[in-house]
Amino acid sequence: MSAYSILVLVHAGLGTLALATFWTAGLARKGSPVHVAAGRIYLLAMVALLLIAVPLSIATLVERPVAGAFLLYLLVITGTAVWTSWRAIKDKRDWARYTGRAYRALMWANLASALAIGAVGVLLAQFAQVVIVSFAGIGLATFVRMWRFSRAAPAAPRWWMREHLLAMLGNGVATHIAFLSIGLPKLLPMLAGPTLQNLAWLGPVVVATAAAVVLTRKYLPSGPQPRPAPSRGLSGA
Repeated sequence: MSAYSILVLVHAGLGTLALATFWTAGLARKGSPVHVAAGRIYLLAMVALLLIAVPLSIATLVERPVAGAFLLYLLVITGTAVWTSWRAIKDKRDWARYTGRAYRALMWANLASALAIGAVGVLLAQFAQVVIVSFAGIGLATFVRMWRFSRAAPAAPRWWMREHLLAMLGNGVATHIAFLSIGLPKLLPMLAGPTLQNLAWLGPVVVATAAAVVLTRKYLPSGPQPRPAPSRGLSGA
């Protein structure tokens, strides 16, 4: 068995673990030991998945440049979601530290990679052009949201909860796309085809967008709240 095949198998195993722990954390009571433990395992699995995905994406880039470029772009937006979901909890009492150098580097990486993959989708893609161009919009939207958030300290003391929720929904999109586009067709070959592929890529995005509205209203009710006063002079994480 080649090294590439081994990486693919390990990647599939970690993807299964990520899917299971995502729902375990999502269905558990927020802040409970089960929620915290499952969330940690999920994020560790996602980090391992991203590391393994780097050589797999580069190998794809050599053989299929458009597909490889898209996979590398997905690493950027997924890596951003993984990092922000973790650091939002870690730095929940320090907005300045949270929005430091690493945050801003990811912010600009989202903009650059989104513009690049958008151009690839418009000019070079012969298949899945709608998916590629649509996903470029995710990186652009992420850049805009991060840029706005980094400009001034938020008024809500629970800003970290919103950041964590949105990031975890982004992680969920990546996890379910992987399952629906790769795992499900292997389990149920009769479902494979262009229709499933489009649903697999765009469906989780639509669901996550709706979930963001519902969860924000549930866990972050609107209303006047005191503004925290962190020091902007602290360095980034």
